[in-house]
Amino acid sequence: MASALVFLASGFEEIEASTIIDILRRSGVKVAVVGLVPGPVEGSHGMKFVPDKSLEEVSAEDFDAVVCPGGAPGYENLRRNHTVIAMIKKAFDSKKLVAAICAAPAVLSDAGVLRGKACTIYPGMEKELEKGGGIPEKDIVVVDGNIVTSRGPATALPFALTLAERMVGREVSEEVRRRTLADIALK
Repeated sequence: MASALVFLASGFEEIEASTIIDILRRSGVKVAVVGLVPGPVEGSHGMKFVPDKSLEEVSAEDFDAVVCPGGAPGYENLRRNHTVIAMIKKAFDSKKLVAAICAAPAVLSDAGVLRGKACTIYPGMEKELEKGGGIPEKDIVVVDGNIVTSRGPATALPFALTLAERMVGREVSEEVRRRTLADIALK
């Protein structure tokens, strides 16, 4: 069974985190929601999520993908965490899927995994990608090798479906797309 680690830092974007977790689980991916701090983690709009595990309980080697939701100050809290940065590097070096949405591609830039990669980020933050050698694109989801990036809350559904396709295949992703009516909404 494919597995994914979804980081949760205080100030995460709730739409992005819940959509990623939900779509991946519907697709049969074993998802571990990993909090940077013990206990419930509060998002940028006051919603609290209860992680499955804490950062100290997991290792990048245990997952096929690591995913960073955006949100402010969530992405800032991710980028300041040395363990998160190390896990992103380890996953990337191991050819695992490394993904981020909204402002969180800045975390991937800080981790040094965007050099020479096409990528995207929340509009107006393109310099964050360039700092790490990334090549900014305007598409809502950009895939370059084992890197998947997306632009923001409204792009969470196509982003999550792309992750599902990469992890468990097009057939499963298309079935989830149909069952959730994303095939109608994302025309």
